[in-house]
Amino acid sequence: MIHSLQDIMANRFDQQPEEITTIKNYIQENLHETVAVGLHDSQIIISVRSSALAGTLRPHLYALKKLCNTEKKLVIRIG
Repeated sequence: MIHSLQDIMANRFDQQPEEITTIKNYIQENLHETVAVGLHDSQIIISVRSSALAGTLRPHLYALKKLCNTEKKLVIRIG
């Protein structure tokens, strides 16, 4: 059966790793901001829109790491 590109892309976004969903939800609930999260081999990159948000997020990194139950390094990227 041939699937359309729209069907393939719709299914792709539903299969986010649990860490990404957890981080996005935590930041949305606690800081009322939307961020982009990327998952790599040894780190999780959280992309924020401003340095002010990065500074506000920094004290939350320990809680996020514990909530995700991961050994990966959490990195904040501005841009």
